[in-house]
Amino acid sequence: MVVLIDPPRWPGRGRLWSHLVSDESYDELHAFAERLGVPRRAFDRDHYDIPARYYEDALAAGAEPASSREIVRRLIDAGLRRRKARSPFAD
Repeated sequence: MVVLIDPPRWPGRGRLWSHLVSDESYDELHAFAERLGVPRRAFDRDHYDIPARYYEDALAAGAEPASSREIVRRLIDAGLRRRKARSPFAD
């Protein structure tokens, strides 16, 4: 089981956020997030958006710290990366 979390540096809604991912399965990720008390609505395609206040708890629960770049690489390597759909109005 490998759950990864990047440092809380992504601003939004007046807070800083981290991304929580699994390089094994979405089931593993959902179970880990549930143990942390993170609501399922925080799941976004292939990761959870985690407020900074959960960062230390996630590490204590076994999540490994990783850079954002490392998280994306591990998701791609595991075949778990889900990119946003392109807008038909883009270009």
